[in-house]
Order: sequence, then C-alpha cells, then structure tokens
Amino acid sequence: MSKPVNVGDACTGCGVCVSACPFGAITIVGDKAQIGDACRVCGACEPVCPVKAITMKKVEGPQSFSDWRGVLVYAEQREGKVHPVAYELLGRGRELAETLGEPVYAIVIGSGLAKAAEELVKRGADKVLTYDHSSLATYRDDPYSQILTEAVKELKPSIFLIGATSIGRALGPRVAAKLRTGLTADCTSLDIDPEIKVLLQTRPAYGGNIMATIYTQNSRPQMATVRYKVMTEAKIDPAHKGEIVKKSVDPSKLQDRVKILAFEAAKEQVSIVDADIVVSGGKGLGEPKGFDLIQRLATALGGAVGASRPTVDEGWIEYRHQVGLSGRTVRPKLYLACGISGAVQHQAGMKTSDVIIAINKDREAPICRISTLAAVGDLYEVVPRLIEKIKEQKGSGVP
Repeated sequence: MSKPVNVGDACTGCGVCVSACPFGAITIVGDKAQIGDACRVCGACEPVCPVKAITMKKVEGPQSFSDWRGVLVYAEQREGKVHPVAYELLGRGRELAETLGEPVYAIVIGSGLAKAAEELVKRGADKVLTYDHSSLATYRDDPYSQILTEAVKELKPSIFLIGATSIGRALGPRVAAKLRTGLTADCTSLDIDPEIKVLLQTRPAYGGNIMATIYTQNSRPQMATVRYKVMTEAKIDPAHKGEIVKKSVDPSKLQDRVKILAFEAAKEQVSIVDADIVVSGGKGLGEPKGFDLIQRLATALGGAVGASRPTVDEGWIEYRHQVGLSGRTVRPKLYLACGISGAVQHQAGMKTSDVIIAINKDREAPICRISTLAAVGDLYEVVPRLIEKIKEQKGSGVP
C-alpha cells in the first residue's frame, strides 16, 4: 500500500494533477497543489506530474498494531430491543477472541438500554458500552457514526463487527471512512489466519459466482459487516460476568443534520429472514403465475414466500424474496424448495435450515442431495395435494 505524503517545492501549480485526480482531491492553493481528505490513494497523480513534485511513500509489509486488542460488536437495537444479528456476532466474536486471546466488547446506542446491556453481558460480552439518551432513540447516520468512531478510537479493538442490516450497511462505511480503515461488506464467514493472526473476511463477489477472502493488513480496526442468519447465536449464560459502562452523551456536541418529525413502522408481510417457514419457487414453475401457487402453500403453512435468483432476474417476483448468496440468507425451521435445482449460490442462502423439503422432477437435482425429504414429481401435482392435506389437518384440529 502507498500513501501520498508530500507535494514538493518543485510544484509549479500547473494543474495537471487536478485534472488527473478522479476524486477531486487536489486543489491549487496559491501556486502549489494540495492533496485533501478526499484522496483515495489511487496514485493517478504521481505519474502525470511533469516535474515529479508528487511523491508516494511506500509502506513495506504489515505494521505493528499491538495496542489494538479485542473484538467489538455493534449491537443494533430498536426500541431498546437488540437485533438478533448482534447475538450472532457475539457468538462468532467470542470464538475469534478466544483464538486471539483477547476480550469481547459490545456497544449499544439508543434510549432505555439497561435490559439490552444486561442481555449482551449474558450473551458473552466482557464489557458493554452504552450510549443512552432520549435524543438517540431513533437511528440517524450522523450522531451514531460519530459516537461509534469516538468509541473505537478510545477502545482500540483489533476487530469491529457490524450486522449487515439496512442500518449496518449505512453505518459501517461511514465509520470506516472516519477511521480511515478498510471494510469488507456483507461477509458470510469470519476466521483468524493462524500464522499472521489477522481476520479473514469472506464474502460473495461477482454476483455470488465466487467467494473472496479479504484481510486488512495496514490499518485497524479490521471491520466487517456480516449477514444475518449465517452464524449461530451466542447462548445465554446467566453466570457470565461482564462490565457495563454508561457513557455520557452531550447532544450539543453531536453532528445531526436530520430532524425526526414522526416515525411510523412499515406494514410489511413476514420477511423471509425472520420467518420460521419459507416456501420458495424456482424456474421449474415455468411462468410468473406459478408464484400464486407458492403463495397459497405459504399461506396455508403460515410462512413466507422465497425465490431463486433466476426467477428474480426474469422479473417474476421482487428481489426482497430472493434467497441465496446475492439475495437473503435464511435459517427457518422448515424450507420448501419447489422447482429449484439448488445451485451452490442458492444453497449458501438456505442450507442451514432445520428441515429442507424439495419438490422436483429431477431426483438427481443438487437440492435433493441436501434435503431432509425430497418429493420427486411435478410440483403442479404435488403442491395442490399438499395444500389440501394441510387444510384437512387444520379443519380436523390436527396440529
């Protein structure tokens, strides 16, 4: 990695570097170029300078970060209730911390957080930082990112994990930019390299067609946003002891460019991520109307409708229903795959389901190999009969 450190006295203020910079980070002040905070270290300016006034300092090999220790988890909350993804991060964070011989921290921001902090301790946090103030009851980018940035600078964790929720995906990049560190987004796996003791962050790339493993060599903390439902929640241990630190909050010192006038929760159908039963359809449906049958089965079971990527790509159903590497990861008690072949990208989004039932004409389809039960047949014959049987059981009072 290289970093611009100097615009030398030889600079003539010609402006060639200004035109070359793709980020608008260079300006001419007086008769000399100045590199601003927008610089992304791309190196485009150095070779175009006609007088070689811009130099890049080379940083060889990994630096020492011995004073950065611990695994920090951001515990997202809503109305004082911690999002379950935080418990998943605590579970994996504890394993990573034990490998490194370091502590586990959690940080929660909001209002009315006493119970949330206690729960985080029981789930394995050695120290919980709470920023509890009525002005922080509703999430906003500015104050939350400022608090997290200041907390990280104070705590100096080696690893910082955030759930890849809608809030986490907005918050993570802002904090990483403020800290001038790297961020691997939407991770599905986290491990520690046994030799160099760095965090190996694995995420899908190229539309889910390959898996990329990334590590942060020259900055700290090592930051990652992690998909919900890909890791096991930390179990509650009432005997676990931890420290709860209540941090002071002064709203006047927090940047806040958004004023909340009112908040109304969206009225949505059951999300496939939170559903205990997911019924998914694939290209085997043959046409978009096939999802009407999938919806009927999901309704009969009290579940949510999922879909494979090809059906979403064809416009048969909305993206929010997509299961797989490039969609949502689900872990329901029951997953029904109707007309889905079961490519590895789809399996990665649902194979941890408790029970998997496949309905497919091809008994050799990959989905059948990972299923608890496979019904080999035409889904347009199997599914209607299944719906009838479910209704019969409900009508007779059979649970």
